[in-house]
Amino acid sequence: MLLIRGFEERVTALYRQGEVPGFVHLSIGQEASAVGACWPLRSADVITSTHRGHGHCLAKGLAPLGMFAELMGKERGTNRGRGGSMHIADPSIGIFGANGIVAAGLPIAVGAAAASQLRADDGIAVAFFGDGAVAQGAFHEAVNLAALWRLPVVFWCENNGYAEFSPIATQHPATLERRASAYGVDYVSADGNDVTATASVMTRLVEAVRAGRGPAIVEATTYRWHGHYEGDPERYRSPAEVETWKERDPIAAHERRLESAGCTRDEVEALESSVARELDDAVEAARRLAEPAATTIGDFVVRPRGASPEEERRLEPDQTFRMADAIHSALEAELESDARVFVAGIDVARGGNVFGLLRGLHDEFGDRVRDTPISESAIMGLGVGAAMAGMRPVVELMYLDFVGVCLDQLLNQAAKMPFMTGGAAEMSLTVRTQFGAGRSSGSQHSQSLEALLAHIPGLSVVMPSTPADTYGLLRSSIQDPNPVVFIENRLLYGMKGPQPPADHVLPIGMSAVVHPGTDVTVVSVSRMVHEAIAAAPLDVAAVLESVHRTSRLLIAHEAVMPFGLGAEIAATVAREAFWDLDAPIERVGAAPTPPPYAPSLERAWLPDRDDIAAAIRRFAAV
Repeated sequence: MLLIRGFEERVTALYRQGEVPGFVHLSIGQEASAVGACWPLRSADVITSTHRGHGHCLAKGLAPLGMFAELMGKERGTNRGRGGSMHIADPSIGIFGANGIVAAGLPIAVGAAAASQLRADDGIAVAFFGDGAVAQGAFHEAVNLAALWRLPVVFWCENNGYAEFSPIATQHPATLERRASAYGVDYVSADGNDVTATASVMTRLVEAVRAGRGPAIVEATTYRWHGHYEGDPERYRSPAEVETWKERDPIAAHERRLESAGCTRDEVEALESSVARELDDAVEAARRLAEPAATTIGDFVVRPRGASPEEERRLEPDQTFRMADAIHSALEAELESDARVFVAGIDVARGGNVFGLLRGLHDEFGDRVRDTPISESAIMGLGVGAAMAGMRPVVELMYLDFVGVCLDQLLNQAAKMPFMTGGAAEMSLTVRTQFGAGRSSGSQHSQSLEALLAHIPGLSVVMPSTPADTYGLLRSSIQDPNPVVFIENRLLYGMKGPQPPADHVLPIGMSAVVHPGTDVTVVSVSRMVHEAIAAAPLDVAAVLESVHRTSRLLIAHEAVMPFGLGAEIAATVAREAFWDLDAPIERVGAAPTPPPYAPSLERAWLPDRDDIAAAIRRFAAV
């Protein structure tokens, strides 16, 4: 507790002196909660934390020097200067990250707990959160999934009376105890300012959770002495209220307990002096460290995939299979070959997914193919946490359109964790999803949103167009050390094509030349590749080489045209091959409206081979 208090006091001074940039949220007054909660944990046990997470990280065993250096933005900081105050992490000792997004750590802790359950390694996870996070959907989805699967996780609520500036009485119509009861989860209250009480509560709970009792919720009542953030004017509470809580200082209370147990004042003061020297030395050492070099700005965004030249395609024309079979076979092969792989999603186990693509996998692999509730944020968080724990999860998002429901776990967690931890966080996560317009599925089930995801640094987006490519690319995605969103077109599930050998894999990020041409280069992805082939015997290219030969570029995709992937391809060609072009770059795409329901409108909205052929004819006339 002295270490946490002293660390935070020095941080507030460093912040005022301009040595700590960015936002800072301090936990002075909450030390007993952090220490008691982490007291019985093992190094391999996992914690997830909040924007007010310094105390949790120190209590779990992180060294102050690295943390000071991180807050100062130094290369030798805990996260190599990439995370800062709100994102301290060290997965090597089970710290899966403080988090700037309220409640985002709860689904990640559930994923880490699921990994421990699958491995049967006796590990547990602890998700720290504030009372304000109880209003977030991620809290409810995480607790519901943990209760359903009886996962070894403790949800530790630090109720400090305020959600940012709002008193707790204005935030929740029901108590946390009642919510816990509704989920069938054990609830325990604790005096969060009494370190002995919190440690005793947690010791009993950890023993029960390790024994398979399932998850539990702890509500530790405490108080933060500082404002929500450093510089907070604190108009929402009175100085008298703060002083009243300071009379319940957890450190002073424990000093009295130690002295009553026989410790002398000299012994306590010696401990205080020792901690102060350690922290002062750490601050001075951190000050002397260098900042990250500007040339390293691209480090840790994507892990190297290694040398993987495109293999010669060994397809047997006499052996064909469907794209649906390719997906099933690729998942089966990865589940067989790697014990770290598991599959989870809505109706993927007993139902074999909404299209029946995964039928039989649950019978073959048991709990490694798992049904989840309809909880997209929990599903994505499950994948993030399990990937950080060293697993290779394949989670299914039933429709690409549903990405908005769970975007935080992809945008701010999966894509950023490796970067924000300075490369320390593993993230071999595959998200399978599907899209496809042309069957009157309407505006909420027909969208091509791949550009939304491809725009996020750290995510890779894969959209196969043939059964063989689907098999090879899905296997590569699962084996990849980076988070991959694998987008299938449901209108191609019945498509047949040559079947590759069982060991067939394709490198991610390389173009495929389906048919070389001399007049026009047509670039496309997914189902639109087949529309392009039907329009003319031309095709997808190693783009620049093809443009050099043809001098004309047409880009076709199913997504709406403005700001789509085609714009990025066009910009690249305009930059790299401008002098090869004999005509303006043309694009074919959907109209800039939501997908319509009426078949007549949908036909008018969706690009097809006639649109591509018309564009090619315009080119030929130039």
